This record gives sequence, C-alpha cells and structure tokens, in this order.
Amino acid sequence: MSYRIVAISGEGIGPEVVEASLRVLQLVAKLEGFSLQVDYGWLGATALKQFGSYFPQVTAELCNGSNGIVFGAVTQGGLLELRKHYDFFCNLRPIRIVNSLVNKSSLRPEKVQGLDILIIRELVSGIYFGPAGRSFDEKGAYGYHTMLYYDEEIRRIARQALGKAQQRRGLLTVAHKENALPHLPWTRLVQEEALQFPDVVVEPMLVDNLAMQMVLNPQRFDVILASNLFGDILSDIGGALVGSLGLLGSASLNAYGFGLYEAVHGTASDIAGLGIANPLGTLAACVLMLQQWGELGAAQRIMAAQERVLAKGYRTADLSPQGAEILVNTETLVDLLLEELSNEQHSELKELYESIK
Repeated sequence: MSYRIVAISGEGIGPEVVEASLRVLQLVAKLEGFSLQVDYGWLGATALKQFGSYFPQVTAELCNGSNGIVFGAVTQGGLLELRKHYDFFCNLRPIRIVNSLVNKSSLRPEKVQGLDILIIRELVSGIYFGPAGRSFDEKGAYGYHTMLYYDEEIRRIARQALGKAQQRRGLLTVAHKENALPHLPWTRLVQEEALQFPDVVVEPMLVDNLAMQMVLNPQRFDVILASNLFGDILSDIGGALVGSLGLLGSASLNAYGFGLYEAVHGTASDIAGLGIANPLGTLAACVLMLQQWGELGAAQRIMAAQERVLAKGYRTADLSPQGAEILVNTETLVDLLLEELSNEQHSELKELYESIK
C-alpha cells in the first residue's frame, strides 16, 4: 500500500510535534511494509503571511486526493474554514489512560484504571458557525453568536455515535441543555435514530451534570455525543483524567472517511521553540489515522512502544512538573520511541529465525 498525507504544522509547538510524529510514522511504515509520502501545506498566520489567506487554495489543492491531513495548531484563522471545506463533521476524541500514567490523573487510581471513553463532537455547525457579529442598540454595543443546528446535522452525527457505541459497550450518553435550549432537541432526534440501533442504550444527560459525573465517576461512560461547543469543553476534562492535555489526539472525519488528525491541545506558544513539547497527542492522532486506513498493526506498534517508554519512567515536562521521573525533551522522547520500535522489529526477526531453524 502507498499513502500520501499532507502535514500542516501551523504555529506555536505545531511544527515540533508534527515533525516528531512524522519520524515515528515513517519508521512504522517501513516496518509494516507500506510507503508514506508527505507533502507540506500551510494554514493560519503562516499561510496569511505567505499567501494572503488563512486557508490558501494551494493547501486545499494539496489536501485534495490525499489519504489524510496531519495538523499541528493555529491561534486563529484557517482551521474552521478547513473543517467546513471538507465537511469534517464527525470529531472523535478518545480518552484512554496509559497504565503507567494512572498516578498522573487528577483522580484516585481506582477512578481511572482502565479508563476508555470516546467523545464524539459535532464539528461543523453550532455556535462556532452560526450567525455572529457586533452591533448596537439603545442600550449600547453588544456581540452575539448563534447556536444553530439543522435537525439533519444532529441526526447524522447521532448515527455515527450510535454506530461507535454499538461497536463498543453499547452505551451512548447524549450531552444536552434542553432545559435552557428547548429548540435544540438532541434527545428526541438521537432517540429516533437509535431505533435502528436496538443494542445501544441512549442516556440523555444535562451537560453540566455530565461534566460533574466525568470528574466523579468517569468509568461509567462509554461514548459521549456532544454539540460543537459542549464537545470542545467536555473533551478537555479528559486531559485532567489521563494526566495531561498533551496526551490526547483526535480525528475529524467526513462522510467519505477522509480525515484531519490533530492533538487536542493548542499552540502552547509559551513553550514554542524550547524543544520540550509533548508529541504524544499528535502521535495519538496519527494512530487514529492508521486505524482509519486499516493499518491496525502499525497503530498497535506505536501504542505498545509508547507504553513501554512511559513504563520506564520517561516523561516530558507536562507529565512531570516536579521532575520526579526521568525528564526528557521532545527529541529524546522520539528517539526512545524509535529505539523501542526498532528493538521490537529485531525481536520479531529473531523469533522468525529461531522458528525457521
């Protein structure tokens, strides 16, 4: 197999974490026997400076026909346009605990051991895309943003969430605020779509209560479906649950399975250029990309190598603020991952040789 991806580094720590992840991806591609071509695109402030647009046509042309987009981060401009352009409406945000990082969670170990939640966020509608602006009346100046959802937009993301829940543990929790927003009937529309998924239990929950329950008892959740705004906020709770926002990746897919893969964190401009950024969130997004392609062996290799490196006590600064473990920078962490992957390959070859003998 041969794949072509577009890497859009963006700003802040984006270039550091994207390049780190690409090094790992290229090695895994060789180990698994597929080729990977990487083209580079532009988005955000860097694109505006070079092309006069936050989302230039040259980037769109590069992305067309590719197998996926690996994205870093931008401060503002370009990302919403990119998501809307390709209709990346289905945003997957897994929250999984790495065994060796259980003690890094904000909760007691028994609360997060084996934690595995999938947040599905509607990504191209809602308050970020509704009518907005500034105006004034007799009371003075004011601003407004409109949370607008067509019923079909809710129904189509509901079908995606129900399908994922059916493949997992069969529980779908629907985040809503219908006591205050009664004209956005997420509960009714999801339950109507759920008639086609009889094995899935649908659990509506007010979003404020849901946020509290994620902190008090996160293991009760399986798949959580949320609107654009609610999903944005709820998924960040996952950073506290697993130990750092720098560990979380996401996949944003359209109806054809084409995707944008990025870490959940932002530009982290305060540490940009220091070489200490955690690349594991972007790498987690790349794992989702490999899984979307069906390259499950490659995805498993990366996850296993990460687990072994972390089990040995290696930590980036966000995972070890007091420096209690073995503190490493971005480059060293990637080198450790590459070493683990290479050692695994040597072990496999040795086992093969022994079996042939």
